Amino acid sequence: MTDASTGPSGEIQAMGVIEGTLEPLDEEVRARVLKWAAERFGVPLGGGARRASGSGASGGGARHDTGGGDFEELADLYAAASPKSAVERALVGGYWFQYIKSDSDLDGAKVNGELKQLGHGVANITRAFDGLKAKKPALVMQTRKSGSSKQARKKYKLTNAGKQEVERMLASGGE
Repeated sequence: MTDASTGPSGEIQAMGVIEGTLEPLDEEVRARVLKWAAERFGVPLGGGARRASGSGASGGGARHDTGGGDFEELADLYAAASPKSAVERALVGGYWFQYIKSDSDLDGAKVNGELKQLGHGVANITRAFDGLKAKKPALVMQTRKSGSSKQARKKYKLTNAGKQEVERMLASGGE
C-alpha cells in the first residue's frame, strides 16, 4: 500500500468504495457484511453501554468497547458474558484485567479475588487456568512462575483465541 492510500484522500476513497459496494444491498445483508468486516479487521462496532443491576463490586470505572457495549465494572462484563463454569468465570475475569484494565499479565489470585467480590469465586483458580491452557487452541498461556513450589504464583495471558471466546460469549448474550 502506498503512502497516498493511508492519508485522508485514501480514507475518503475507501469510504467511497464501501458506500458504492453496500448501497445496492438490502439492510440485512449490509449488516452482515459490516459485521464481518469489523471482525476481520479487528474494529469494534459501537453500541450502547451495558449495565448490570446488583453488585457494584469491582471495577475501578474502566470503560471499554468490545463491540457489544461499554463495561465500567467487572459486574457489567460478567452479566453480559454469563459464564457457566469455573473455567469460563476465570476466562471472563482474565479478559477484564487484560483487555479492559490493561494489565500486562494476569494473576490468578487477583482474578479470583474480584470474582469473589461478585459472589462467583472459583474454588481452585489455578486448576481453572490449567483448564484454559489445556483447551485446543489454548485460551490462556502461562507467562511466568515465581517460586519453585506447587503453590508458586503463576502469571497468565489470554491468547487471541481466549479473547475471541469471551467476545463470542458476549455476542451470544451468554446463551
